[in-house]
Amino acid sequence: MPPAARPARVDAVRNRAALLAAAEAEFAERGTDASIAGIAQRAGVAKGTVFRHFATKDDLVAAVASDRFARLEAVARRLAESPDPGAALREFTSATAEVLQQQGLTFLRAASECSPVVAGSRDRLLASADVLVERARRDGIVRADVTGADVLLLTCATVHTAAAGPGPAPDLWRRYLTIVVDGLRPESASPLPVPAPQQP
Repeated sequence: MPPAARPARVDAVRNRAALLAAAEAEFAERGTDASIAGIAQRAGVAKGTVFRHFATKDDLVAAVASDRFARLEAVARRLAESPDPGAALREFTSATAEVLQQQGLTFLRAASECSPVVAGSRDRLLASADVLVERARRDGIVRADVTGADVLLLTCATVHTAAAGPGPAPDLWRRYLTIVVDGLRPESASPLPVPAPQQP
């Protein structure tokens, strides 16, 4: 690469990172209604710079959501090597709930429904969650009929429940997540009346 091209390349990488960080923040505050102008202003770049990196707003939504799912998938892969499957599952559900609380359930759901790229990232996360749950099942830590999809949906539910509280309580999901994870234990478990949801 010619020496003159290196600073431009560095600037492009820096701008893309700033745009993704700004988009995460804007989408967390405003959902998919966030404007490109607002994202550009937060990132400290011109609107044209946004479109040089992302051809459409949908592409930017997909990039942010896919990045979120990919981070969680990396956490799950790391925890799959943990010697303590129970602690690994707790850490994974906590990391997942924290991302959902920060980014917003509605945003991630909408992105998954609109973009096959995001849907693929979500499905890889589901597969990684299945690995963690299977390890916990083998060790008798969670009941035998619980799936990775169950765990992810229940984790989403803790964030949704906390958001329905009477006032701002950004860490309230931690209380409900502890109740949910403890409830996955096999002791005195009742038969589940319907099967687990099918993965898409």
